[in-house]
Amino acid sequence: MTTNSQTNETDHKAHIIIVDDDEAMRIALSQWLELSDFAVTVYEDAREALRDINPDFAGVILTDVKMPRLDGITFTRSVLAADPDIPIILMTGHGDVPMAVEAMKSGAYDFVEKPFEPTDIVESLERAIEKRRLVIENRNLRRQIAHRGSLDSRLIGNSLPMRALKDEIANIAPTEVPVLISGETGTGKELVARAIHDLSDRRNDKFVAVNCAAIPEGTAESELFGHEKGAFTGAAGQRVGWIEHAIGGTLFLDEISSMPLALQAKMLRVIEQREVVRVGSNAPVKVDFRLICATNEDLSEAVTARHFREDLLFRINTFELAIAPLRDRKDDVALLFDIFAERAAERFERPYERVTPALTAQIKTHDWPGNVRELKNMAERYVLLVGSPEERFKRLFKGGFDTTTSGPADLALADQVRGFEERVIRDALDRHDGNVKSVMEELDIPRRTLNEKMKKLNIRRDKPV
Repeated sequence: MTTNSQTNETDHKAHIIIVDDDEAMRIALSQWLELSDFAVTVYEDAREALRDINPDFAGVILTDVKMPRLDGITFTRSVLAADPDIPIILMTGHGDVPMAVEAMKSGAYDFVEKPFEPTDIVESLERAIEKRRLVIENRNLRRQIAHRGSLDSRLIGNSLPMRALKDEIANIAPTEVPVLISGETGTGKELVARAIHDLSDRRNDKFVAVNCAAIPEGTAESELFGHEKGAFTGAAGQRVGWIEHAIGGTLFLDEISSMPLALQAKMLRVIEQREVVRVGSNAPVKVDFRLICATNEDLSEAVTARHFREDLLFRINTFELAIAPLRDRKDDVALLFDIFAERAAERFERPYERVTPALTAQIKTHDWPGNVRELKNMAERYVLLVGSPEERFKRLFKGGFDTTTSGPADLALADQVRGFEERVIRDALDRHDGNVKSVMEELDIPRRTLNEKMKKLNIRRDKPV
């Protein structure tokens, strides 16, 4: 019997796959390599080994050349077709050396000539393992970089809390662990859940979003688990539930705290057994899905109040993502408002007059209790209203901002400088029809400095330069 500590120890060992039809050779090699602190898997038939090898394999393959059914050279070509970076070391007889040399030209890592001592190949194995480790690390790094680029286009914001959230999403998305997203109403929990799905290996399958608070308690079980024909009055036919519908993809349970206690117990069984039983049926259906849940409540408090099962909480929050409210990331407010307003102007076919620096400074003082959802609503209303920006803001915020008396003197020095730079650069761009070179010459600043200031001030070039 293997203990957990033994399993963890094995997981950290370098993995060697041995493929050889000679039983004595398999036993001798595997025993020696295990004594040399390698994790070893042996195969008699190369076809069986081929079925178990994929691009995620992080070890080295040690294979004989002459084997029945599937020879080592053909096996090597098949493995390298799946992943050209998997190191393969060939074990050859004297007469097979030319074939091994040709295999190396095609991508095999090395070969050893029989008869050999096991010590002869340990050094080659260690070099091959290091090479494979670097390949896997580079792949993971490229994946994380790609994920981060995608997240920047999905989740708008450069504040410290937002950057930390994006890093956590990029880290957890490729895994299969359940995720619990917590945050106030309007912070974008479903947007984060979709980002996790789209950056996971399940991105080509369904993303099934279920709002637990919107399902009537009387039909909740049928909605989630499905039902058979005649299971209850009105069940005219079989219905596949949301859980089954999510097979292969991601199941997103929003407002999970609203799920009735009786249903929580059944949901716990689904998670543990990976099977669902439709209402009116005794036959379990196997289900495979990635689970993401979201809540705007403190589930620990809900457990204490006996509104939520503690064992279910343990199952769904293997990894928790907390989304900061907008009031805690004020640096994102101006950028979000500008983008939302610009999109609304395009959608409604209305002109868009950008918010002045004075008004930008003022909206940062708003607490935004409705978070990003409220901000987006305000930006769209701003576009639809008429009048000056100051007049629109008075109507939007019920006169809460003193836009008539506030001026540069009311702003911090940094905000005054920012406003002045923005006006100067925008005016210069207008005068020169967006020609950056001409703006550089007029303002006597290098291109890099101009580009950095335009990025910082969120000044976009709508005209070719």
